Amino acid sequence: MAQTDYEAALAYLFSATDYEKMQRVRYNADTFSLDRMRRLLDLLGSPQRRLRTVHVAGTKGKGSTAALVHAVAMACGLTAGLYTSPHLVDIRERIRIGGRDIGRHELAALVEAARPHVDRLRAEADAPTFFEIFTALAFGHFARAGVDVAVVEVGLGGRLDATNVLAPDTVVITAISLDHTLQLGDALSAIAAEKAGIVKPGVPVVSQPQPPDAMAVIEDVCRAAEAPLVVVGREVTYTWSPAEEAGRLGCEVTVRTPDALYDRLFVPLMGEHQAVNAATAVAAAERCGPLAERLSPRVVREALRQVRWPGRMEHLPGKPEMVLDGAHNRASMKRLLEALARHFPARRTVIVFGSAADKDVDGMLGVLAERLPDSPVVFTRTDNPRAADPADLAERLRACGGTAGEAAGDVASALNVAAERATADGLIVVCGSLYLVGEVKEHLADADG
Repeated sequence: MAQTDYEAALAYLFSATDYEKMQRVRYNADTFSLDRMRRLLDLLGSPQRRLRTVHVAGTKGKGSTAALVHAVAMACGLTAGLYTSPHLVDIRERIRIGGRDIGRHELAALVEAARPHVDRLRAEADAPTFFEIFTALAFGHFARAGVDVAVVEVGLGGRLDATNVLAPDTVVITAISLDHTLQLGDALSAIAAEKAGIVKPGVPVVSQPQPPDAMAVIEDVCRAAEAPLVVVGREVTYTWSPAEEAGRLGCEVTVRTPDALYDRLFVPLMGEHQAVNAATAVAAAERCGPLAERLSPRVVREALRQVRWPGRMEHLPGKPEMVLDGAHNRASMKRLLEALARHFPARRTVIVFGSAADKDVDGMLGVLAERLPDSPVVFTRTDNPRAADPADLAERLRACGGTAGEAAGDVASALNVAAERATADGLIVVCGSLYLVGEVKEHLADADG
């Protein structure tokens, strides 16, 4: 059967080097080349120069925060783009305008238009990576559509990330913790310096609460760039509690900024970390010109109520119920378990866990062994070449002090075992990797279909 234009476009994209599927990647200005990215964009007509943007970096929460800012922009009546990574099920999820993922024909046309320029760089031994190409396509899509604002999530780090060619209206730095240590360093100060690499002279910065070492770096960078800094938990405060509205579980959040009070906002995302993300999004919207002039508590209330961000403490009703969360380092695992204790107290919990081998696996398993010592853990793997072996994960749980781990060869088997262990009144929690969450969602969709 002949390939469709869309299938051919995907095959071409996936022929590029994809660091998302590699365990070890050299992190330097050659591997992650902003000069190469700028050259590719120049060949494509420099679409990034026609964009007003909110640029979001951080270890955890950057995707959720980007989605919340995007929701506020839409509620303001703006045509808003959203660029995030990775995707859960369909690569088109990464590029969105309004409530719609990029269409297959649109993506295929963008690839076809970019192909001669990519081939030219390849012939000159300066081949763009998959992420560089896809980022350039996103910028082109947004510019062609004439979006009023685009919310752009950093892929890796910040300083050398392909998205760091933007001249943003607002910069956001979400929670910083240890992750991608092979590339970014194993000290919070080093990681913070990479994330703060997206700060631009004079551009407002909103930061989430940070460990002292990380905050000191962010403050130094902002001071040197004369970039006004607002910190959630300091200039912007919030209160929160678990809540439910129209059958959706989430948080009720009140945000106070230097300029306004946003009272009793319902956010259909669970956990205090999502309350922090909501406060961050509000503060960022206040500092982004296209949004700020249209902002009001009513607009924010309607925006946050409508937000959708799958795979982040996503609740699936049923018997047993299920929660899907992309927690993939020690800090995010702690936040996940804290949120489960608030939203699902005293529930029998079974964990389905899979992870990339290059993540802080022992850190995550140590948290599980400490906080859920009696909960069964079913280990599985995705088809990503970076995935850790389930049997090895079970051994490592035992080394961390856990006793209830077992291996399942694939996602379907893991879910079947978990359902047996949880029983109808229990709770299955899928975590450890967004790739795992995506495969679970795809499996559940196929089962329902």
